[in-house]
Parts: sequence; structure tokens; C-alpha cells
Amino acid sequence: MFDTLNERSREILRLIVEEYVETGEPIGSRTIARRLQEGVSPATIRNAMSDLEETGLLYAPHTSAGRLPTDAGLRLFVDGLLEIGNLSQEERAAIESQCEASGRSITQVLEEASGLMSGLSRCAGLVAAPMGENRLRHIEFVYLGPGRGLVVMVDEAGMVENRVVDLPLDLPPSSLVEAGNYLSAKIVGRTLEEARQQVTTEIAANRTEVDALTQKVVEAGLATWSDSRDGKGVLIVSGQSNLLNDVQGVSDLEHIRALFAALEKKESMLRLLEASRQADGVQIFIGSDNDLFSLSGCSMIVAPYQNRDEKIVGAIGVVGPTRMNYARIVPMVDYTAKVVGRLVG
Repeated sequence: MFDTLNERSREILRLIVEEYVETGEPIGSRTIARRLQEGVSPATIRNAMSDLEETGLLYAPHTSAGRLPTDAGLRLFVDGLLEIGNLSQEERAAIESQCEASGRSITQVLEEASGLMSGLSRCAGLVAAPMGENRLRHIEFVYLGPGRGLVVMVDEAGMVENRVVDLPLDLPPSSLVEAGNYLSAKIVGRTLEEARQQVTTEIAANRTEVDALTQKVVEAGLATWSDSRDGKGVLIVSGQSNLLNDVQGVSDLEHIRALFAALEKKESMLRLLEASRQADGVQIFIGSDNDLFSLSGCSMIVAPYQNRDEKIVGAIGVVGPTRMNYARIVPMVDYTAKVVGRLVG
């Protein structure tokens, strides 16, 4: 569609999107006429805006004479008209220093990166941290009370995963200790899948090695870990409160509420982040581009990060209103992903 627009229509669309990103307000033909350099009359601009509206790139909110971009208009702008800014040396140094502080575990680095993205973009920061292929270093079970236990797993990269699991109500705390000791001898140096397969095989072949209660603990712990990691990973979300700082009336507030509901659907969010692993560079999802955001008026900017073997191991990004500052946020996400990849590699 971009190629079918003439230069004037492209410039009008650009001005409308930039005003929308800046203020969230519609812009009228008289304002555009003053900003254009070619001395075009407001009437001519109104005709061009009507044409853009007919093609589905603009719409008129309520009875306003001004126009706002549709999701399709934003997509066209991002794909064909957006001029990506460059990060200053100071901004690059700030990102590096905040992520690279010494003494942090990988988990803390990713949490810091999520918070950093939130602070810089004034949106919600997201990090997907899949670990399914990392080799394990430690596992233990902690008794939380009747029917509840905590599984703590640490991989060789220092990533820690804590998961609460349901256990038999009559399970004594001593069985948790037995299960931890049993697994400690089985999982060190193995990936989760390798550990799961070995434990499953040994339990089936020699049930006398662990009693029935310990077996349930082992299976519950591994299943929970596997379910949360198998192709999905862990989602870290920071800065949801930022989304409430720039609300433009009741309509925007409803969109923000819808976004909060979307953020609660962590499995769906992780699938969306995983989509970034199928392509190089920064990916931008706008509104109706994805079912998750179709009713919330939101966008996501996300980039994959790689380990030292240049294998994609996770994704980092931000989610916020569709009128986020794409030109500023895209290079932030891209550079932060590169820094995180360097640290987790």
C-alpha cells in the first residue's frame, strides 16, 4: 500500500502519526497546512485525509474534524516512514552500566534489564528467559506446609527458578530432603530434559530405590519445571504502573485496563515474545497485528538476544499504548538486547 501513496499523502500521514505519538490528540487540516512546506490549502489536505480514511489508514474519533491513525496507518508509518533515532553515547553507557553491575546473578541481570526498559520507555518492560537447554547445577525442595512445597533449581549459568508445587497432604518434610538428595546425584551437569528422562527411567526400572512419596515429589518438581520452561520460558514484567502515567481520559483508561488484563495472560505474552525468535532484529507488533492486543490498543516492541554461540536464547522488549515513541524505543530495545546477550552468553 505504501507505494500507492503519493508524496503528499505520505507526508500528511507522517504528520498525523507524529502528533498522535506526541499528544494522543487528533490533528486537523489547518494545522497540517501550517506545517507543510509546500503551501497546500486546508481544503486540499482535507481531500487527501478523506482518501487516507477510505483506505483504512486514518479515522475520525467522535465528531472531531481531526484525524487519528488506525492500526494499519501506524503499521504503514512504522514500515515505510519511521526514521529510527540513534542512542547517544551517554545512553549506551547508562544501559551498559545498569545491566553490567558486578556481583549480579543472571536472574538479577534480566530483572534489571526489564526494569531498565520500563524506565527508559515509560512503558512496561518484558523479558522472556527460556532456560530449557541449560545444564542444571542444584535442586532442592522446601516444605511450605501440608500439601505445598517449593522447588528451587539453579542452572550452570546462575539462573534460579522457584516454583510452588502441590504435594500429597500426608507428605512428611523428611521426604522432601530425600527427594532433594536423590535428585542432586542425578541432575548435575544435565539439561532438564536429560534429567527428567533419566529419573523417569530409573523410577520405572527400580521403584525400590525411592519410596512412593519421594517419587511423587520428584515427578511433581520436574513436571512443574518442565511445564514452565518447555518452549515457553519465564516472563519478567516490570513497570506496569508507568502505563497509568499518561492516561488521556476514560477511553485511554479502558485501554490500559485491557492491557493489564493482557499482561496477566503470561502464556500468550510468552508466545508473542517467542515469535521474535523466528526473525532477526527488532519486531514491532501493533494493535490488531496480534489477537492479544486487538482490543487493548497496545503495541509491543521486542528483540531477541543471543548467547556467545549466536543462538537466540530469549527476548526483551516493552509493551505500551500504540502511540509509544517508536523512533526512540526501537534503538533502546535493540541495544539492550545486545548488552543482555553479551552478559548471559
